[in-house]
Amino acid sequence: MGRAKVARVSATELADRTTALSMALLSGSDELDPGVVEQARRVVDKAFERTNLAGDHTVVALAGATGSGKSSLFNALVGADVATIGARRPTTAKPTAAIWGGGDAGELLDWLHVDARHRVEDDARPTGRGKSVGSLDGLVLLDLPDFDSRELAHRQEAERILELVDVFVWVTDPQKYADARLHDEFVSILSRHDAVTVAVLNQSDRLTPDAVQTVAKDLRRLLLADGVKGAQVLTTSTLTGDGIPEFRQRLANAVAGHAASRQRLRADVVGVAERLRQDVADTEPDVAKLSRTALDEAFARAAGVPVVLDAVERDYRREAFAHTGFLFARWTKAFAADPLRRLGLDRDRGRDVIPLDIEGADVRAVLGRSSIPAPTLSTVAAVDIATREFVRNASEGMPPRWGEAVDAAVDRGEGALSDRLDRAVMSTSLRARRPIWWFVVNVLQWLLGLAAIAGLVWLAVLVVMGWLQLPRIEAPTVGVIPLPLLMLVGGLLVGLGLAVVSRWWANIGARRRKASIGRRLTEAVGEVADERVLIPIDEVHARHRATRAHLAEASD
Repeated sequence: MGRAKVARVSATELADRTTALSMALLSGSDELDPGVVEQARRVVDKAFERTNLAGDHTVVALAGATGSGKSSLFNALVGADVATIGARRPTTAKPTAAIWGGGDAGELLDWLHVDARHRVEDDARPTGRGKSVGSLDGLVLLDLPDFDSRELAHRQEAERILELVDVFVWVTDPQKYADARLHDEFVSILSRHDAVTVAVLNQSDRLTPDAVQTVAKDLRRLLLADGVKGAQVLTTSTLTGDGIPEFRQRLANAVAGHAASRQRLRADVVGVAERLRQDVADTEPDVAKLSRTALDEAFARAAGVPVVLDAVERDYRREAFAHTGFLFARWTKAFAADPLRRLGLDRDRGRDVIPLDIEGADVRAVLGRSSIPAPTLSTVAAVDIATREFVRNASEGMPPRWGEAVDAAVDRGEGALSDRLDRAVMSTSLRARRPIWWFVVNVLQWLLGLAAIAGLVWLAVLVVMGWLQLPRIEAPTVGVIPLPLLMLVGGLLVGLGLAVVSRWWANIGARRRKASIGRRLTEAVGEVADERVLIPIDEVHARHRATRAHLAEASD
């Protein structure tokens, strides 16, 4: 007697748990059960309001069914006929408060919306056998309307008050102690608050001592089945006074702890956090480990990367021919269209030409839209399929609402996506350093061409001199072949041979250039996939991870 204490919950612990619950609602409320979210918001508001009320009071509510005698029990504790008692049911329509001690409980009762108030005077407090070990100063005792009242307003008022008080006292009687409404709609729902729950079997004078013990034992069994850990039952009788001192002592213990309110709020926070935790998975898929090959390939096809790479390969061969081809055939290059310019692409455009935050319409205004063929319906469908498959893998194992959030976060705007992909391609540099061998071969081709021209001119001079019957000048020979003829034929033949070899080597270089530019374009298109798919998914995962961590902090 007098030693039992309500489990202490520090103000810091309660504040930390409440803050964690509030942060969980901030990060994941849209993906959690709406009903539980609303309840959690009420718990957060209640914790903030209750902890900021002046005074150090413990609010105890007597709740029970019609005819359980809770008003008589209330009067017995108060020591005066404050609560109305009568045969007509229901009797209690509005909650009545009794306040012990000199502290001002006005602000607290205003918050509870309890108007009927009675202050217990010193001379009304019990002495002798009924005196409790410890003071009741700071106790605010409420007599609630019947929770099974025929009047809906009475039931709603009882339920409202029960959400706000610090300690519950379930008052029942031998006839209604197994009432389904009491256990299913109140005790089981608030079973987590076992540290601030008291069960009273009133009107024990109606039973024999043995029957009282039997009924009390059965009531304890029902409470344990409801989830009330370590359920204890007090038996009382307002007619004989039996059990009243023990009940008063239990209330004195709760008041002495000065922690019942924080214990109740902690239980509320933990309970609602655990219910919300059911809507959060234990982990998230690791997006970095998911295969994105199909996604990148689909985006690349939609961006026209194969068409651009084909143009890059042809452009390399065209430029290689212009630098290493047969000197006297290079003029034909003018008849071959520039494959990159036909696509509206500039091989010399670097990434720094277009600001990263420029919109698709601005890209067209600055650079004009490229002439890359628009994605076909099948290509667009392939992007959608690849995206949906990636999203499905990225939300595997997550609750349905979170999976829907992952899917909704992904941007599938076809028109905007097409513009963004076109911008990525246009802002990618198609420039590369000209191979050194082009310069070497070009010099050789010019030397061979000049040698052929010189040999041709030399031979022409000799022919003209012979035609004009001028003195003959013997041309040098190499073996039996005149040097001018050797210069002409050798320059042409070697130049053609070098052009053939250069063409073969240019094909190899074109494939290498295609692979190099392909990596650039893949990176640029991959950034679009990151922007449209991976980053939004990561953001949802981050919110899911934060929500889980905050709920764990609130409930553990």
